[in-house]
Amino acid sequence: MKCLLISSESAEVLFHWTDPEFQQNVQEQYGASQEDGQGLPAFEDSISTLFAPIIISCSTMVDRLGDSYTSFTTENNHIYVLHQFDECLYIAVNGDGEEDEGDLRRKIYVMKKMIEVMFGMVTLSSSLLRKELRPQDTEQRARLWKHLQSLLETYSHLRENDQSFLVEAVERLIHPTLCEQCIEFLERRLVQQLNSSVERAGEEVLHAFILVHTKLLAFYSSRNASTLSTSDLLALIIMAQNMYPSNIDLDDSNPEDIDSTSGSGPESFYTPEPSPRDGDSSSSDMPVRGSTPVFEFVDPDVQMAEDSLHTLDVPPPDPSTPRRVFLEVSLKDGLYPMMPHSMYCLPLWPGITLVLLTKIPTSAVAMSVYTFLEAFAKLEKRLSEGMEGSAATRGQPTIHDVRNKLDKFIKALGPSEMKCTQLQHVWTEFKSRIARGGSGFNRDLIQSCKNMKTQLCGIYRQCFLIESGPADIPRRLSPGLQERAQTMVQDKLMDWKDFLLVKSKRNITMVSYPVSKLILLPVMSSFNLTYLEDFPGLIHFICVDRSTGQMIAPSLNITERNTSELGKGPLAHFIKSKVWSLVSTTRRYLQKGYSTVTLRDGDFYFCYFLWFENETGYKLEAGDIPVLPDDSAPIGMLAWDYYRKLLRYYSKNHQGEVVKCYELLTVHLGVIPTEVILQHCRQLASKLWEPSRNPLL
Repeated sequence: MKCLLISSESAEVLFHWTDPEFQQNVQEQYGASQEDGQGLPAFEDSISTLFAPIIISCSTMVDRLGDSYTSFTTENNHIYVLHQFDECLYIAVNGDGEEDEGDLRRKIYVMKKMIEVMFGMVTLSSSLLRKELRPQDTEQRARLWKHLQSLLETYSHLRENDQSFLVEAVERLIHPTLCEQCIEFLERRLVQQLNSSVERAGEEVLHAFILVHTKLLAFYSSRNASTLSTSDLLALIIMAQNMYPSNIDLDDSNPEDIDSTSGSGPESFYTPEPSPRDGDSSSSDMPVRGSTPVFEFVDPDVQMAEDSLHTLDVPPPDPSTPRRVFLEVSLKDGLYPMMPHSMYCLPLWPGITLVLLTKIPTSAVAMSVYTFLEAFAKLEKRLSEGMEGSAATRGQPTIHDVRNKLDKFIKALGPSEMKCTQLQHVWTEFKSRIARGGSGFNRDLIQSCKNMKTQLCGIYRQCFLIESGPADIPRRLSPGLQERAQTMVQDKLMDWKDFLLVKSKRNITMVSYPVSKLILLPVMSSFNLTYLEDFPGLIHFICVDRSTGQMIAPSLNITERNTSELGKGPLAHFIKSKVWSLVSTTRRYLQKGYSTVTLRDGDFYFCYFLWFENETGYKLEAGDIPVLPDDSAPIGMLAWDYYRKLLRYYSKNHQGEVVKCYELLTVHLGVIPTEVILQHCRQLASKLWEPSRNPLL
């Protein structure tokens, strides 16, 4: 029983996702209320009717009290979490007990992040975002909602099964020699050839990386490229997995395959099933995750009344057509969020993908739009705080500072565009209000600022979101150039592909010997470390460098038929559930300001440490961690980069030093003495980040 809804203040559904149980429950509830002879209402109408009282009550409380509730639990133990972003209300529901408030809040913020990556600065205008999320054309709306629904399902699946999405950090394949060779190949051959080709249509490759399932094999950024943030990289991995999903539930190959690069691994290990989200209903008769329940006997009237958004056959996208994504760009003159890029996701083999991120020729327009939006947002804030019109326009940057730049910007756009004409009209009206405002406070300027921001977002939408007309030449890497890039990387990795697919499953191996149903004596072999001898009783660990957003952890591959690092079947699932529970618990303590957590749970002893170091590796003194309210954004790096803000907060007392942040989570057998466990944690953290042992980080 799960649901996620995005609604406007007028209770108009802008997006919804439900699992089959929730959908069936809604259809049964509203089907029973229909009069005889009438069919079921469209599902969208039913879900709008269901949530209308909640949406209206939230709007009423905001209007009358200036505040609203953020969560509640019903008598049947259904949890509702709500969050208002501008004029869009997000509601997440769980009725099966599998998710708590924190999980639902995280799902809301991740959905918002994915929408920002897809629509960019249009999300800063509620009126324009509503039009984007709910297009007039029914088929277009079906395609968009199906895509958003599949992204949400992909994220949920990864978070339930992949440690990197559990802790929201990027995991890299541990093979320094091959990684170094691939990075050099991307730099000196692939990116250089692509950027020197006349077939690139003005686009410039800024980033190129190779994914093996969700793990990074190699990542290269050109010299004039901004650093790709961890938040954006995780979002791109979700999108890549959504386009070419990996079946991570398939049985593992033998661990011995890791030591071989002959490419002899079984084909069934990494071959995923066709994606159920591509609309290919003929590929399989088996039910899929997130599918609608199928009834053998359906009344024709009932069938006709089903929501058309669930019955339209949506064709798969053209793989040669890039996706427009909006990512953060950090330059010398400042930080620019949601800058337009083109994302090319080129499958090499099932489970291995090449991703190219290119800078489009008109990206400078987006930077100008953001600069103007920031100026008007600051002015609006000053006016809202009661500052007089003349005083509000002073400061850096002032409207007078951007006046000439905006005039030149509008002139460069050209008067033929409809949006440009509207922007010119609103800008002229704004300047006239400034001129006749005098020294008194002019409340009309607040609305004029909002109008200017809406018009600027409209220009942004027209430049980067609206499809080019048939007469326009598409600006993208040519299909032939994409194919050559694909072939070049395939030739490079041909002898390594099977090794990489196995390695991605056993990146850092831990072989377990079950002594009893709940006791494991693990042996880990990585970086020439013998973990059985050095750390007896250690079952699992996750170590994260929050400064780079990268993690190291033993593999957690849970299968019923094969023995994994954590054992076999129920035992492995039990340990895995403990690790997931530990991460959730430590986040709650971190939210309350605790940087160290140790607790005993039956036969196990859990530890969590967060600490800071300078660039020489010297541990800095522990400081106070900010305490966050219960309804704050979830701790992580995907939806909201908590650790970036934490580093800024801590660095205030360490001016001139490069401060790094690390996290370590460990699971030990409970019979190990506490002082020995703490000693293990110190030694493990020290050895994992030694440059000679892990040159990737």
